[in-house]
Amino acid sequence: MESNRLEAFSDGVLAIIITIMVLELKAPHAAEWSALKPLLPVFVSYVLSFVYVGIYWNNHHHLLKATQRIGGGVLWANLHLLFWLSLFPFATSYLGENHFAAAPTAFYGIILFMAAIAYTILVRALLRHHDRDSHLARAIGSDIKGYASLVLYLVGIGFSFVLPWVANALYVVVAVIWLVPDTRIARQIVK
Repeated sequence: MESNRLEAFSDGVLAIIITIMVLELKAPHAAEWSALKPLLPVFVSYVLSFVYVGIYWNNHHHLLKATQRIGGGVLWANLHLLFWLSLFPFATSYLGENHFAAAPTAFYGIILFMAAIAYTILVRALLRHHDRDSHLARAIGSDIKGYASLVLYLVGIGFSFVLPWVANALYVVVAVIWLVPDTRIARQIVK
């Protein structure tokens, strides 16, 4: 089975996720610039989640471009990832509306952690359909970046109950780590 339909479906779901997130940004009823100030936490949480959805979209695209074949397990692993990503709008709204308080910060971290676990499961499911010397297997390698992200999410979730700002800073750090282009897969596709 080829990955074109899987990629198209996933792209559509991710587009809907971004649309739902932006619809959560409610315009103030006053025309003054000062009316935007209370919306700043909501906007900041939206920007962070938009970046995360963009990172997943980009990495998912590259992952599937390096894939020669998929099976039923991959389809379910992909749906598992999309499930956790579909919770981003709710987690984003909860975080922003409550000004990065402890419980919303922990919840946001749990959603980020579970999405990362789901992505890891998807990668492992894809690797089961490829030889050890395939472009995909060589591109993924030891996936230090992926496992480091999981650890940082867990540390962030722990910090969210005592110092939520540290937890949120760790979530930003993980996003920045992934914003730096990961050329492992792109290099393998070109070969």
